[in-house]
Amino acid sequence: MIVVHHLENSRSQRVLWLLEELGLPYDIKHYQRDAKTMLAPPELSQVHPLGKSPVITDGDSVVAETGAIVEYLLDQYGEGRLRPEPGTPEHLRYRYWLHFAEGSAMPPLLMKLVFDSINTAPMPFFIKPVARAIGKKVTDLLVWPNLTRQFDFMEAELGRSTWFAGSRISGADIMMSFPLEAAAQRAGLDASRPKLMAFLERIHKRSAYQRALERGGPYDFA
Repeated sequence: MIVVHHLENSRSQRVLWLLEELGLPYDIKHYQRDAKTMLAPPELSQVHPLGKSPVITDGDSVVAETGAIVEYLLDQYGEGRLRPEPGTPEHLRYRYWLHFAEGSAMPPLLMKLVFDSINTAPMPFFIKPVARAIGKKVTDLLVWPNLTRQFDFMEAELGRSTWFAGSRISGADIMMSFPLEAAAQRAGLDASRPKLMAFLERIHKRSAYQRALERGGPYDFA
């Protein structure tokens, strides 16, 4: 039996969605974030040394990292579903977006989260103006330009086809869901990119996505 070690409000929601799309049986072991640090609890390190989510166990196999989990599940159980035929242009796009999600889309989002936290982090009063000025400088000169360029690129790509890899939904769209949901919540993604917002509306209406939410519990990004 596949077991998903599921952390609230995390990337592991995508794994639940994929399993629902594939119609596979699975169990969930729920983990709660630390209320102060928002980090994963130490119990997760008993499953994988890094103590992060998502992690799945499947018999004797332990698989971490969302992209690796998506590839593992599609290799083992996909039976050709949710990815284009190998050797096609669509498959190349699938591979690209599968890795773009974490390799390119997430880093500026995480940087924005870190520098935004400076505004509320406790620190000596005489340091706060300097820290905030540095944070604003980095955000204005590095983070926002990267986010804007990526949003424009992704918007243009969804002008080519309904889904990121072509006319059919694939594991690449499942991977791209989290950075786009996070961007819509905290990084300025809005109606000025109608194709990206339509993508989010489209995935949120899928019955498999909704079933995953019911099983996974609270998820602030949807």
